[in-house]
Amino acid sequence: MRFSSLAATRRRLPRQRAARGFTLIELMVVLVIIGVLGALVVPSVLGRADDARVTAAKTDVSNLMQALKLYRLDNQRFPTAEQGLQALVSKPESQPVPANWKPYLEKLPTDPWGQAYQYANPGIQGEVDVMSFGADGKAGGEGKDADIGSWQ
Repeated sequence: MRFSSLAATRRRLPRQRAARGFTLIELMVVLVIIGVLGALVVPSVLGRADDARVTAAKTDVSNLMQALKLYRLDNQRFPTAEQGLQALVSKPESQPVPANWKPYLEKLPTDPWGQAYQYANPGIQGEVDVMSFGADGKAGGEGKDADIGSWQ
């Protein structure tokens, strides 16, 4: 009898230890490892977000320029500065009213920073210009605040 009681006690001991959980030192080591990995990974990921926004803005500007070229092909001129990029979505009512207007875009995109794209006719860099003012929403700037335009 005594032998079976001792065997049952030995079987219970590992189960009791397993149910105790982690020690404070084990948890601290895991937190330090997570912190070190975060300190190494987060700065590189944050820089990628700015690069992705710039790439998205360049793609949008390129798409807007293609739509403007189709507009010119159909109507022999670009929209006026007054008509703006809205002329790609809805038929302009101001002069000169395009004779062969079609919808060129379903809707106008906003830049990755939530601002409207700018349109200039006549353009500063070309016949017409489409641009985003970048992260700061102001003309000029460097880095993520730099203007992104159809001339680039």
